[in-house]
Amino acid sequence: MEKFITLFDLNQKIGESIKSSFPGSFWVLAEISELKIHYNSGHCYLELIEKDPEGEQIKARARATIWSYTLRMLKPYFETTTGRELGVGLKILVKANVEFHEVYGYSLNIIDIDPSYTLGELARKRQEIIKRLETEGVFNMNKEIHLPPVPQKIAIISSQTAAGYKDFVHQIEHNAYRYKFYLKLFPALMQGAEAEKSIIDALERIYLHEKFFDTVAIIRGGGSQADLSCFDSYWLAYHITQFPLPVVTGIGHEQDETIADLVAHTKLKTPTAVAEFFISAILGFENSLLQLQNQFTDLVVSQIKERKSRIENLGLKLTPFVQTVILKYVKQLNTVEKKSEFLLRSFLQTRVISLRKLYSDFVRASEGYLLQKQHLFQTRISSLPLFCSQLLTNQNHKLDLFNKSSVYLNPENILKKGYSITYSGGKVIKDVCQLTKGNIINTKFYRGETESEIRKITGSKNPE
Repeated sequence: MEKFITLFDLNQKIGESIKSSFPGSFWVLAEISELKIHYNSGHCYLELIEKDPEGEQIKARARATIWSYTLRMLKPYFETTTGRELGVGLKILVKANVEFHEVYGYSLNIIDIDPSYTLGELARKRQEIIKRLETEGVFNMNKEIHLPPVPQKIAIISSQTAAGYKDFVHQIEHNAYRYKFYLKLFPALMQGAEAEKSIIDALERIYLHEKFFDTVAIIRGGGSQADLSCFDSYWLAYHITQFPLPVVTGIGHEQDETIADLVAHTKLKTPTAVAEFFISAILGFENSLLQLQNQFTDLVVSQIKERKSRIENLGLKLTPFVQTVILKYVKQLNTVEKKSEFLLRSFLQTRVISLRKLYSDFVRASEGYLLQKQHLFQTRISSLPLFCSQLLTNQNHKLDLFNKSSVYLNPENILKKGYSITYSGGKVIKDVCQLTKGNIINTKFYRGETESEIRKITGSKNPE
């Protein structure tokens, strides 16, 4: 049997070899791909990688550890210096000891970190993003969107529990001018690894209602500079540049400008400043309207004064001319008046003569007419007795005729001649079509009546 070695012995030899080959610590350049801090122990466990700069393929990987006592010093130092939270995606320059454990294998024990490298790397990456946005021609696109002069319908991206959001709402709702705003919150994470995606998702939700809103406000309260890392991302900045509404930022930092600030339509330092910006916009619009009103009023007053002055000047010029015209027409009226008076007198004299003649003619005609009618009346009075006598004779003759006719048409005289009257149901029967077989009929004669039952009917029942 060939000679063998156990896995433990082999790992021990590897460990001894690594110790002898790497006796001290080394400065190592790498990118953080994973980072976890153990809740109980406080130790930090990382995975470090190195990528191919051209293909972005991982060409090296190693586990690393920052023990809790070291982490308590390195983490605040790094984040205070760089303004970034120690997290995934950062390139770091760390001093580490090379270790090999028989069970856990190869790892690096980080004992120091150089934040200046990361700071330079962040600055380089930031400039790359800015240059990329400029090269793509989108850097100033959101700035070119027209902000309405009265931005009252505001979509807000913020954390619902953020103090900055509450300050913003309070400032808007209690503005000294009592302007009315419509505020709609689209909640998002404003820090941490998920913040970038959360803010982009909020923008996409607002986009579904972009015709309703006037503008978008991205606001957050104060915090460490490390919390601003999500606002320096390319994709968030790109979404802001492409957004169809003007975006106003107020992320709570006085000194630092993020890339999101640079590409936004308007950048302001704090949420309160954003609120004042919207209030001032409406105030400015109102002041401009008041100014236009004053200008219009002044213009109208000026025009009235000018027109009044012109009218007064025209009045002064027209007065002599009008007086001349009036005198001329007064003379003409006097002449016409005299002529009219003469003509009127002549006309009246002529009419008086005509009326007197007509009166005389009327009197003569009336007297003749009355004599004629009086003669006619007397003639008719004398012939009235004869007329009345003839009328009475004619009427008596007519009465005799009516009396004879009534006697002749008396039903009893008709029945005496042998005729009879037939009844059925109290109605006079004039046609057999009024009867049916089995009907009871009554027949009235000159003397007496009979009751019969119909047994047979002859003749048509359908009279023509």
